[in-house]
Amino acid sequence: MKKMMPWLATMLLAITLIVVVVFVFMQGQNGTKDDTHTASASEAKKMTADEIVEVSSELAQIKTNLADPDRIIMVSFSFRLSDKTAKEDFEKIKSITVKPIIIQALADTKAEELSSAKGMKQFNEKLTGLINEALSEPNLKSASFSDIVIAPM
Repeated sequence: MKKMMPWLATMLLAITLIVVVVFVFMQGQNGTKDDTHTASASEAKKMTADEIVEVSSELAQIKTNLADPDRIIMVSFSFRLSDKTAKEDFEKIKSITVKPIIIQALADTKAEELSSAKGMKQFNEKLTGLINEALSEPNLKSASFSDIVIAPM
């Protein structure tokens, strides 16, 4: 038994060392992905306030029913487009094309889906995709709630 103790200790040390190396390697891989995401986020934040205003559009006071028969919603949206020309084109069609898309999307949505930040984010991503499908060129970068009120009828 005494002759096996050094071998057991050596094997335990080797296994521990291998586990630590694998753990450090995996953390290094995750860190690289986070750095890339952080870099892209900082690029998006480099816009000045005037540049943001040049590519942003508002659609205010949409009132409609939700999928819940006893709930209504009043929302306003803010849209960020790719450039100033895209914003000008978007402004021309937002009442006749974008507003009906929003009303249809809200008609399929329950109040519980919009009661959390995660649900709102998912709805905004879905809405961005639907609107981009309807546009001749998909220039809409993001849609987001600027106001939201959900009330019983």
